[in-house]
Amino acid sequence: MDSETTIREPRAADGGLDLSPVSRGRTPLLLRFTLFAIFFFPATMVIEPLGASGTVPTLLCLVLLLAWLASWLWGLHDPIPVRHPGRLAISLLLLASIASYAALYAGWTGGSTEMTRASADRWLLLLAASAALVLVTAEVIRTMADALQLVRALLAGAFFCCLVGVAQFVFRVNPMEWIQAAMPGFTYNGGDTPFQIRGSLMRVAGSTFHSIELGVVAAMLIPLSIWRSLTDPRGRRWFHWAQTALLVFAVTTTVSRSGILGLVVALLVFVPFLPRLVRRGLLLSAPFVVAGVFLIVPGFVGTIASALGADTSDPSIATRVNNYPRVVQLLDSHPILGSGPGNYTPPDALRILDNQYLGSLVTLGIVGLLATLAYFLLPGIAGVLAARAAVHPALRGLAGAVAAGALVAAVCSMTFDSLSFPVFALLYPALVGLAGGVWRMVRREADLRDDENAATARGAMMARAPAPTAKEVG
Repeated sequence: MDSETTIREPRAADGGLDLSPVSRGRTPLLLRFTLFAIFFFPATMVIEPLGASGTVPTLLCLVLLLAWLASWLWGLHDPIPVRHPGRLAISLLLLASIASYAALYAGWTGGSTEMTRASADRWLLLLAASAALVLVTAEVIRTMADALQLVRALLAGAFFCCLVGVAQFVFRVNPMEWIQAAMPGFTYNGGDTPFQIRGSLMRVAGSTFHSIELGVVAAMLIPLSIWRSLTDPRGRRWFHWAQTALLVFAVTTTVSRSGILGLVVALLVFVPFLPRLVRRGLLLSAPFVVAGVFLIVPGFVGTIASALGADTSDPSIATRVNNYPRVVQLLDSHPILGSGPGNYTPPDALRILDNQYLGSLVTLGIVGLLATLAYFLLPGIAGVLAARAAVHPALRGLAGAVAAGALVAAVCSMTFDSLSFPVFALLYPALVGLAGGVWRMVRREADLRDDENAATARGAMMARAPAPTAKEVG
């Protein structure tokens, strides 16, 4: 039978929640292409007048936002009733950023220059693109088939990214240069680090900007890839698991502490929401996966052990520790709204704030830090609550996978300035939007279950009621 044939599972009521993975999904093609483009098109290639905001994925997200606004204005959809924690999270960050932006342009921060205003403009464009992904994704995810369509697009992009990483790691070539050469009208903007030596290994970045970004992004998507391998009726099961293995390999080839941390967080959050037999299978296969990594990547054990065991004598650790006194000094000048969105330019590589929360504190102030915490924590916590409330195994697993990916982003944002990296900065709001769609699906499942229980209770009461006598009938 064709996997696209619409097959409906028994539902609680007509028009209820469709949790069949083989139903026909209705996720818009533009959204799916945008999610794939996050990984495919180099973020180094920009339309020069737009600067760093002129990348293909960012422009596609802005087109999505315009389409969403036009649809709302023309009455084709009503976004007001579509409530979920992710929408609150991005709204808080937008409000804090706009307040800081206004303070910068008003001259209250004392650092209003042409360069700082351009940085603030780029930050707001990034938030607009992020808001588009959060809003559109949450609204279009109504069924399990919709979610699967979206996850397939995300993982197809990640698969491409991992293949690029394999080519970089094995052959020491960067296929992204070939794509850059095939993009007329775009200008190379720089900023990427496709190769970097750590110990005896060559760290690679795939189609992302940096090996740290690749490690964290791969860790964020591993739970979704496992869920897809267990749930998706389309394609070959072995190929789905091969894609999952490639994501694990990507974390390995980055030799990144952030990637290893993200992988641990992802599995700790996600595994408890899997069926018991699947949990056992994953636990039994874990030693073989680790052994395979050690065999495929010679020198990995020593290099990662050295990285994990590093102290403040390690330049990377020392730089992060030395950030705190400097952040306190910077915060003293403008503690409430910061120095302005994007208004921190390190004089050298040693003064980069490798911590998104510290970066938000400096540029957006205490208000912005609280909004950033909400942006990173609310979707993940809501995903965990949704997974605990879900009854259908596939829906519970999806909620757990999205929660795991979001919490990986929240934890790893303490180890690098995550929103400065273009792939992460757009992948995360896509997960937030997916979390919003899953939240709504779990709410509908609970409502349908309550309706069904109420109907059962009414039926039981009617069955227990005594039959009317002939006198009462008369």
